[in-house]
Amino acid sequence: MSGTSRQHSATDEEAGERIDRWLATKIPELSRSRIQALIKEGAVSSGRRTIGEAGERVKPGNVYRIDVPEAQDPVPKGEDIDLQVVFEDDHLIVIDKPAGLVVHPAPGHGSGTLVNALISHCGDSLSGIGGVKRPGIVHRLDKDTSGLLVVAKTDAAHTGLSEQFAEHGRDGRLHRAYRAFVWGVPDRPSGIIDAPLGRSQSNRKKMAVVAEGAGRHARTRYQTERIFTDTESEAAVALLWLELETGRTHQIRVHLAHIRHPVLGDPVYGTGFKASSRRLSHKARAALFGLHRQALHAAELGFEHPVTGEGLEFSSPFPGDMSELLTALGEAP
Repeated sequence: MSGTSRQHSATDEEAGERIDRWLATKIPELSRSRIQALIKEGAVSSGRRTIGEAGERVKPGNVYRIDVPEAQDPVPKGEDIDLQVVFEDDHLIVIDKPAGLVVHPAPGHGSGTLVNALISHCGDSLSGIGGVKRPGIVHRLDKDTSGLLVVAKTDAAHTGLSEQFAEHGRDGRLHRAYRAFVWGVPDRPSGIIDAPLGRSQSNRKKMAVVAEGAGRHARTRYQTERIFTDTESEAAVALLWLELETGRTHQIRVHLAHIRHPVLGDPVYGTGFKASSRRLSHKARAALFGLHRQALHAAELGFEHPVTGEGLEFSSPFPGDMSELLTALGEAP
């Protein structure tokens, strides 16, 4: 919806409702926050009077008009970057992101990001999130984490997906699972890592487990899928299945390092385990050194379609580098 005007008349039953909430029910393709922004911009009126407050109550028989300007061109600009599209419709798109691709432009990464690629790929199908033709990022993967990621193309989809990710699966609609190779083997085959996360006091670019009350609540479930031995037939590496109950920055990587089982290849949280690679077979070491990233992959993503209500489930196999690592670790030393 762009460069259009809509008019709606309030009924007796609707009298007293907030204007922003009432318009959101009349125009579901616009989020309530977008309607509130339009009210602040003077785009909503009744007769000759401009509505100035989102909390104003509608009056029966009054006709309310909302003028929605044409969506602005996106900043940043679109770039022709290959994408592995798993699913796409008018409302959202699911991508299998390769390692090395930054999701959102940031200092040092002003171009060549997933957002640049999506602006080019989606084109006019981006209807204008917040009045701008841009993809709606509702969750992210680290640059060097591969796997599944969903992005909204419309305001309505952005609002619906954001609500699901805010719940982190507590209401049963959202499911996210990851697979990771870690150093060593957890004491228990399955468990929950429950430890609050916050900025590291020694390095503000890193996250860390912090004291209760000093950070944000974070919980990660894990289950051991497979154990790999080293050249001395000692357990050296485990393949874990991980599910998030919260979605904090670097959560999986920090939590696994906290229990002394950091992700293989993690250049930030696993540097103290570089010497452990000497215990691996020559082929496994070569596969690990060829990874050039943390061995973490977003393997499953499920959610309720924010517009149709359909349950959607997607899975992603290991990309080539992690598949090679799996094969090399599994071979007899």
